[in-house]
Amino acid sequence: MRSPHTPRTLRAPIVIFDLDGTLVDSEPNYYEAGRRVLAEHGVTGFTWEQHERFIGIGTRETLEVLSREYGIEAPVDELLAGKNRHYLALASASTEVFPQMRKFVDALRAAGIRTAVASGSSRAAIEAVLDTTGLAPLMDVAVSAEEVERGKPEPDVFLEAARRLAADPADCVVLEDSPPGAEAAHRAGMRCIAIPYVPGTAADPAFGTAGLLFAGGQGEFDAGAALDWVTAASRDPR
Repeated sequence: MRSPHTPRTLRAPIVIFDLDGTLVDSEPNYYEAGRRVLAEHGVTGFTWEQHERFIGIGTRETLEVLSREYGIEAPVDELLAGKNRHYLALASASTEVFPQMRKFVDALRAAGIRTAVASGSSRAAIEAVLDTTGLAPLMDVAVSAEEVERGKPEPDVFLEAARRLAADPADCVVLEDSPPGAEAAHRAGMRCIAIPYVPGTAADPAFGTAGLLFAGGQGEFDAGAALDWVTAASRDPR
């Protein structure tokens, strides 16, 4: 029997990417889509700073909060459909992959490491972004928050990605840009590489559970260093 203090040798690792703000810089499109749908319902002046507090939280959950705060009478499903419509148009026109992230994905595939996307976005939004950026054939699995019971910070979306790949959660590495996402990875029993999208959140306790933290965000992220960490021969999953 393995001693509880003996590092656990990983089987073939699985790398699971959060999509928005981690793999691609889609937050500007989400902000603009949200601003537009709020304006359609009489809410003007919604700022980027107001949007920042919802980064890493699912679209439905975000709209539920905003609907309560602004007293919007329209059903959340109507708001969700409107925001998704605006977002799909924006995302299909232009979505940027972070340069080091594209290098990292290419390096993982070259090393034979399977990859997945697990996101709080809708299935349609995920597919639009992966198709537009050319990342679709590089992901073995994509899971939307629509396909699980609970969104982040609950672990459901990450556990579903592992299930579809027949992987032990302890053999999975999650890349996340937000505290709720890092917390979800921790609850899933997965290792985490954290790349804060909002620099001011780097000290959030949720990022303290990450095994590797690029506190400076995407400007500090290094594909080679991340690959070395993922492929280390042994690692304590805790």
